[in-house]
Amino acid sequence: MGRAMAMQVEELPDNRVRLTVDVPQSDLRHAVEHATSDLARSVKVPGFRKGKVPTAVLEARIGRERIFSEAVESHIGGWFLNAAASTRIRPVAAPEYDYDLPGSEDDEFSFTATVSVQPKPEPADWTTLEVPYAEPEVPQEVVEEELEALRSSVAELAPVEDRPTRTGDVVVVDVIAESGEGQRDLVVELGSGRLLEEIERALTGATPGETKELELAQPDGTTAKATITVKELKEKVLPPLDDELARAASEFDTLDELRADIEQRIRDVLEEQAETDFRAAAADLLVQASGVEAAGPLVEARTRELLNAFARSLERRGISPEAYLQLSGQTGEELVERLHLEAQESVARELVLEAVADKLGLEVSNAEIEELIRDQAEAHGDDPDEAVEQVFAGGQETLRGDLRLRKALDRVAAEVKRVPVDLARARESIWTPDKESSPTETKLWTPGSKEPA
Repeated sequence: MGRAMAMQVEELPDNRVRLTVDVPQSDLRHAVEHATSDLARSVKVPGFRKGKVPTAVLEARIGRERIFSEAVESHIGGWFLNAAASTRIRPVAAPEYDYDLPGSEDDEFSFTATVSVQPKPEPADWTTLEVPYAEPEVPQEVVEEELEALRSSVAELAPVEDRPTRTGDVVVVDVIAESGEGQRDLVVELGSGRLLEEIERALTGATPGETKELELAQPDGTTAKATITVKELKEKVLPPLDDELARAASEFDTLDELRADIEQRIRDVLEEQAETDFRAAAADLLVQASGVEAAGPLVEARTRELLNAFARSLERRGISPEAYLQLSGQTGEELVERLHLEAQESVARELVLEAVADKLGLEVSNAEIEELIRDQAEAHGDDPDEAVEQVFAGGQETLRGDLRLRKALDRVAAEVKRVPVDLARARESIWTPDKESSPTETKLWTPGSKEPA
């Protein structure tokens, strides 16, 4: 895995720090190799094709200083970000670099980066916070819906000829386009969502043997005529809700055992969601109690990340941004504002949880990172050794930071006071003088800073 970067952090006035970074020789060699390859593709040398210029000829043509300058300039940003993640400083602006170019890829190379950082908040005493927790209750109607779905999955199909189709029926249909192409003997359950809405409407209320004509919207905005014929109609005959159903449709011998299993599975999901909501509420309440207000470049960068992720999500689903805005009934400005608020909340949580982690002296070892990577790789059917190697090639510090925040949230969630939702609402409605107190001031922080006494 190579030697890690050595770093030193020096506090400066006005929420600035100077970060000194010693770059390992292996990283410098890698940067020089990349720069040499890139320049060989872009520099024109008579008698050689682009990308085929020998290193010695390239050096004679443009000089080693040009190669080292390209190597440092193209990689220093990544070296800085890795160092910032390792030292847990949060830059809020572009850094100012200072360095001397190396004379050889075997030389020692270091640089300094002077940058404005996000000041660290002083976290409030989270053990005094009362956080509402909604004890999950399993709605019996949901259990009954699950049982009905199970009955439906093992239901027998009985032919019907004396009534029109309705939701829940199983039909055999031919759907033929005007060109003669289409699907014959298509078996589908009405209301299952498998058919286009226009076809579903045409089939509902039709009788066996009936043929209907309809127009279907095409991807290019035009329409095309098609005919749809109901060839067979069958209805589901549901079995009784009894022990025999439990044995036929599950590994249980009795209906009571099956019902209890369904209730427990639903309860597990609800409890997981309730715990997730509680942890988020605990973090948000600590943000509020600590007077943390996120703003500036950190929030702007997080907003761009959310926007890019949202755009990729739409692209994967084949939805254009314009179509989404039209369907959701909001403007582009409203979408950006919503994501900006999410970014503010996200950054504020991270800032206060980092402060908690520092206060408690929480750290994450390489062994903990590796264990998580292996667990996730095995869960997804990936090679654990390969996954570990990929992450430790440069992404381990980001993961270390995420795990450190999770540890901090674990402590906060375990030590705040859980109170019923109704009690929390009642207390919230009562005025107390502290509700008008000013927010806590923040101060400059770097990993080398000492906590106040």
